[in-house]
Amino acid sequence: MKKSLLALAVLAAVAGSAHAQSSVTIYGVLDMALQKESRGGQSTTALDSGIQSGSRLGFKGTEDLGGGLKANFQLEMGVNADTGASSQGGLAFGRQAWVGLSGEFGSVNLGRQYTPIFIATDTIDPWDAGFNSTGGGKQAGVGTSTAGTLGLFGTPFRTNNTVNYTTNNLSGFTGSVAYTFGEQAGDTSANRQIGLSGIYADGPVQVALAYNKSNDLISNSTKLVFLGGVYDFNVAKLHAAYGKTTNDLNTVDNKEWMIGTTVPFGAASLIATYTRVTNELVSSAGKGQQFAIGGTYSLSKRTNFYTNYARTTNDANSNAGGIAAITGGKDSLINVGIRHRF
Repeated sequence: MKKSLLALAVLAAVAGSAHAQSSVTIYGVLDMALQKESRGGQSTTALDSGIQSGSRLGFKGTEDLGGGLKANFQLEMGVNADTGASSQGGLAFGRQAWVGLSGEFGSVNLGRQYTPIFIATDTIDPWDAGFNSTGGGKQAGVGTSTAGTLGLFGTPFRTNNTVNYTTNNLSGFTGSVAYTFGEQAGDTSANRQIGLSGIYADGPVQVALAYNKSNDLISNSTKLVFLGGVYDFNVAKLHAAYGKTTNDLNTVDNKEWMIGTTVPFGAASLIATYTRVTNELVSSAGKGQQFAIGGTYSLSKRTNFYTNYARTTNDANSNAGGIAAITGGKDSLINVGIRHRF
């Protein structure tokens, strides 16, 4: 009897230890804002979801396999909290869906995930991929997360069918390489995408360099290069970035610049940026620009208010980020919202 009890105790201890080595976390964001946009001579007022951060519900977990090796996964769905519908075109887990391994070698993830150039650009963007632009037009009345500086830079967010390798932190440096399978019969380069990035962070300094090449169905490629940095002066952060976008069809040849600042005031934070996009394919009147100013106020570690005003203007032959209704047009957007993370 004593031996049986001892065996049961050992089994319970082993089971408890195994359970402690695995974990699953449920998390999410609910973000709602009132927005007013003036675009193409018309004004729209709307209640929208996902302005500072895309509203979402996610599951992530890890299992310790021993010897420093871990299995990891993440499933994350986008939610339009204003209607209850799914974001990202109605995909069940449109934000992220991947599984992978990590250890002393770094990490390898397989599935739908963020591109290396998105991670690099988001590291530098004072808007954290939110607030003030969609990078493709109309915003008010559209319940999806916004794009911040990334929209004006034309940064690709996510890719399907992707293998991504990321190093561990190497004295402040982290590197990533991603390969997206085009899955087209008879042509391995069609619909393929390749991404590279390197991010260095040490003390007050952050620097990010990234490259992305994406092919269409007939293997014509679009190339993006990004370089940016942040310096923290304690009283304020200075953000600066440069990007260039070209393609084989010679239909895109843009240069992008951004300079911005983040200034903390206790529970509040002020954010301001100036971004310019130059269309190199036209000889004149090819510049577009956006000025944006806003801020956040934290009620707790998980809940905050925010507001933002952004105005985008273009020369006659420009439409920076595709935000204006027409080439040469203007767009202004103001919003105020609340974000809760759990």
